[in-house]
Amino acid sequence: MKKSRSSTASRLFTARAPLAALGLKLRSLKLFETISQHVSIKQKTIKHTPLEKLTDAFIAILSGAHGLAEINTRVRTDTALQRAFGRESCAEQSVVQETLSACTAENVAQMEHAMDELFRTHSQAFGLDYQAGLQLLDVDMSGLPCGPQAEHAAYGYFGRDNIRYGRQMGRIVASHYEEVVVDRVYPGNLQLRDTLPHLIEAGEKTLELDEAKRARKVLRMDAGGGNFNNVNYLLKRGYHIHCKDYSAKRAANLSKYVRQWFVNPQHPDRQLGWIVAGSAGYVRGVERLVMKWRKKNGQTCHHILISTLQPADVWQLLGQPSEMVDDPQAVAIAYAKLYDLRGGTIEIELKESKQGIGLTKRNKKSYSGQQMVMLLGQLAHNVIVWAKEWLVADAPKLKRYGVARMVRDVLQVSGFLELEAAGKIKRIVLNQAAALARHCAKSWQALLKHEQVRVILGET
Repeated sequence: MKKSRSSTASRLFTARAPLAALGLKLRSLKLFETISQHVSIKQKTIKHTPLEKLTDAFIAILSGAHGLAEINTRVRTDTALQRAFGRESCAEQSVVQETLSACTAENVAQMEHAMDELFRTHSQAFGLDYQAGLQLLDVDMSGLPCGPQAEHAAYGYFGRDNIRYGRQMGRIVASHYEEVVVDRVYPGNLQLRDTLPHLIEAGEKTLELDEAKRARKVLRMDAGGGNFNNVNYLLKRGYHIHCKDYSAKRAANLSKYVRQWFVNPQHPDRQLGWIVAGSAGYVRGVERLVMKWRKKNGQTCHHILISTLQPADVWQLLGQPSEMVDDPQAVAIAYAKLYDLRGGTIEIELKESKQGIGLTKRNKKSYSGQQMVMLLGQLAHNVIVWAKEWLVADAPKLKRYGVARMVRDVLQVSGFLELEAAGKIKRIVLNQAAALARHCAKSWQALLKHEQVRVILGET
């Protein structure tokens, strides 16, 4: 007698079937096995190991949770999602919180080492051909507001949140690939001028930069990292720089050494001019471009753009032909444009992390716990970026999607996981009513080809 389908297989509903598919892929890449080889949290195991609880937190972040309390509603109630990530059950959110609070500075260092290994293994930025051209890294700080009782919380400047208590996060982004190279947490009263050397050293370790590789890297920063000491530190290390000078007052004083001003067509209210005076005080030669504009209140603002790049280098980084390298106005506009694009890279990546994976919403009183949460967020950000790269060949529409849309739209499609009698996932059924399910089904199928898991469309 032929066995019925229900006797040989079972179906598990999930609100996030594509995320389950991604979980299967991450298991095949042994993502958390790499972390388990480095991270050892000294905490008693009752039902779930510390690493399993970190996994639950990671799944929650990927599912769009902006608070760890959402583990209970997004992961613990979704048996299919747990199974896809190799979990038989999910820890209660308060237990996960306890594990994060139990993390020490040693655990953070272990996790950073694991993150470095994962980045070197899976990122595009690490495997670059350094002879093909210069590579652009963006550096910035972003506020992490929190309560005054949190460890290393300090009174500081937090942008739109103004002056309040919090911590700061330093980030380096591989600009052309949208990958986060390093994230680091600092006390709230520090800014980029204070943390830049430490942040750069962390990036050098992750990317394994020697002298030759540093000479092919361009560091782009806002004025926060543009004081004499920081600029000279980077110049001595052999980097190219493209950043604003820290002092607006110095910019106003040096503007008198500009012989010719050019109007910037993209910003008609802004004028550009090259400083003809020497670059005294810097350990290597730099080009300095004054940018000035008038505010609505009539006040004139000045900034200096400091750069070690040659005009041909600027056009190469812009992806444009360098046919007007002898035209001072065209060169000035190109230098300014390269800096302006900073707003479309690291500032956008920070915004995407905040909106998509709740970067600023998860606060731990423990400083080490906060660092672990941040590192899990960094990993989630990069996994989503890598997932987009894996899928985009068969779903080119995703190329313009950021982290927020990937989490909100691409990974949030309902469906079923079909399991064999032995419990192995054999098929993922995506809700055919979802437009992105139809658009991405072929991509998910190709992604899981080696895992021998079929991805189809169906009714849910």
